Amino acid sequence: MILDGKKIIVVGIGISGRAASLLLKKQGAIVYAIDSHTTQELSQVAKKLKTKGIRVELGKYTPGFVKAADLIVVSPGVKDGSDILDIAESRSIPIISEIELASWFCKGPIIAVTGTNGKSTIVTLIGLMLEASGKRPVVCGNIGKAFSEAVLDIREGQPAVVEVSSFQLKRIDKFKPKIALISNITQNHFDWHGNFIDYFASKKNIYKNQDSSDFCILNYDDKKIMALEHELGSRVYYYSVKKKVRGAYLKGGDLILNTDANEKKICSISDIELPGRHNVSNILACTLCSYLAGAGLKDIVGALTRFKGLDHRFQQVSTIDGVRYINDSKATTVDACKAALNSCAENVILIAGGRDKGSDYKVIKELVRDKVKSIILIGEAKEKIRADLAGAANMFEASSIDEAVAISRERAASGDTVLLSPMCASFDMFSNYKDRGSAFKQAVLRLQAV
Repeated sequence: MILDGKKIIVVGIGISGRAASLLLKKQGAIVYAIDSHTTQELSQVAKKLKTKGIRVELGKYTPGFVKAADLIVVSPGVKDGSDILDIAESRSIPIISEIELASWFCKGPIIAVTGTNGKSTIVTLIGLMLEASGKRPVVCGNIGKAFSEAVLDIREGQPAVVEVSSFQLKRIDKFKPKIALISNITQNHFDWHGNFIDYFASKKNIYKNQDSSDFCILNYDDKKIMALEHELGSRVYYYSVKKKVRGAYLKGGDLILNTDANEKKICSISDIELPGRHNVSNILACTLCSYLAGAGLKDIVGALTRFKGLDHRFQQVSTIDGVRYINDSKATTVDACKAALNSCAENVILIAGGRDKGSDYKVIKELVRDKVKSIILIGEAKEKIRADLAGAANMFEASSIDEAVAISRERAASGDTVLLSPMCASFDMFSNYKDRGSAFKQAVLRLQAV
């Protein structure tokens, strides 16, 4: 794609937007970056971009420049219906996402992972498996470094393992992964997409440009995903913890790989250190994907048995007076909380709440009734969660994570589990889920020191 001399607007200068701006500038484009926010952090970003010859405006934009643009690159946080996108659509100016832009310059095969839950764990573990096989993967996307920041360093044959969101997939054109993986689909981001139909349609874009030379990996245990095979032009493989499938599955206590009518044992569940029952499914997905990408089974198993998980994802912080404290701050959906609860015994003290994403909390009411002893409510969504889960468990309210942990300690007895699994975004009280998880860990460690 020749971008030299093209007038291109980047909307949003968060991690992906600033990376897209710099990539475009390196390609000779005339770049105009804008952001509706005016925080101190963004002001610093703007200064750095300006030193590279990129025009930046915060809190406003120049309509004339938008109308003259050849292309719009939009960041994930920008919703349909914004003024800039309306202008672009009225003038038939192409609108793409940052992952679409980066894919134009990627010399290696793209392995793209999407889904509602588990993406970061899957992407990380695939990267470790491929690294163990000498493939030198570049792990990027919604996990750390933006695809646009990493792409020019990717060499021929070097795989790009990319975590991609529904926001990014909604605005692709030619994005074509060699391997696409869809982990699961549940309610999420209705505050952005408006409804499940739009959300699911965006996720399905991950395979829209694939052909018979590509692979698509689907979660057989998710009925909505299992039914997609008839839409695909790529070669389809499945993974399942419930049934023997073409791909990877659980058989008794063993994980099995079967891509060619020849069963190969991966390992036993007892060999895995990654906590959480739901992670057996994630491990099957990673193994299948890595194997199709050319990793050897021995190397796959070596990486798998060493992997203990990521921060803020069902991570045990400590055990104090016989009570386990688990940080699952990354659980920003109801389904993620459901998976966490299913990995716990009874008598859970659940800390939940934050910024609501249009979720229906009633779907886990019976599970909460069975598993949860008390709920400590935090953040903007506390009243909605209280109403949806009324009668399922005793409820208490806290104004901070420290207070939530203190109340949890009062309510917990030896053998109980205190679980931070919020079901919500963190932005009402924290800068991100990592900030929220770190606050929880620090509060727990302060208890331990008393």
